Amino acid sequence: QVTLVESGGGLVQAGDSLKLTCSVSSRTFNSYAIAWFRQAPGKEREFVAAVGRGSSTTDYADSVKGRSAISRDYAKDTVDLQMNNLKTQDTGIYYCARTRRTLMTRNPGLYDVWGQGTQVTVSS
Repeated sequence: QVTLVESGGGLVQAGDSLKLTCSVSSRTFNSYAIAWFRQAPGKEREFVAAVGRGSSTTDYADSVKGRSAISRDYAKDTVDLQMNNLKTQDTGIYYCARTRRTLMTRNPGLYDVWGQGTQVTVSS
């Protein structure tokens, strides 16, 4: 059974950087796509970034493209999301999720395992 645990959230100022980590408890973590989603208060959960099987492909929401990078750390079995030049609109709870699909998808309904989330708050 796969479990996901997020870490790295916190309170930062606009313009700062943050690295979120998703620890995956599975020896086959490289066999499926992993994504990051976020949910702001009063809003629906939205896609942020995803990495495909074997890190062959990545995908980013327009809102974070150019200032974020998603990557797998094979030594630690983690999927990291580096976010730079943070904006107040990046505030929310960030979740990582696993899909059994090998291809990435932005549809949260196709992800079957979710972490508990980590809070990111960006102040102005």
